[in-house]
Amino acid sequence: VQLQASGGGLVQAGGSLRLSCAASGRIFSNSAMGWFRQAPGKEREFVAALTWGTGNTVHADSVRGRFTISKDNAEKTVYLSMNSLKPEDTAVYYCAGRRPKTLSYYRAFSYDYWGQGTLVTVSS
Repeated sequence: VQLQASGGGLVQAGGSLRLSCAASGRIFSNSAMGWFRQAPGKEREFVAALTWGTGNTVHADSVRGRFTISKDNAEKTVYLSMNSLKPEDTAVYYCAGRRPKTLSYYRAFSYDYWGQGTLVTVSS
């Protein structure tokens, strides 16, 4: 599976962006797709994830209520809609995918495939 992320850019605080992650290859129904982010000098952190078949989602506490992960089955694309953006949301955002497994969605090491990252910059 290959992942191609896009949609980053510069936005003012309070604004919105939508990131896209297009997948090629086979996605199993109980595979997971997620978004992580990494700010300068910080570790990569979990943002959101979903199970491909059921569409069940989970979001990090820091973004819950502002960000929403979703998918388009036909396009094999995962989205991250980001609203009410804050300067602390500034980071490189990575989409990730993994084969079916029981490990926590929150663990970056549990993901098998990674996109190239897209930069989101939120100005104050």
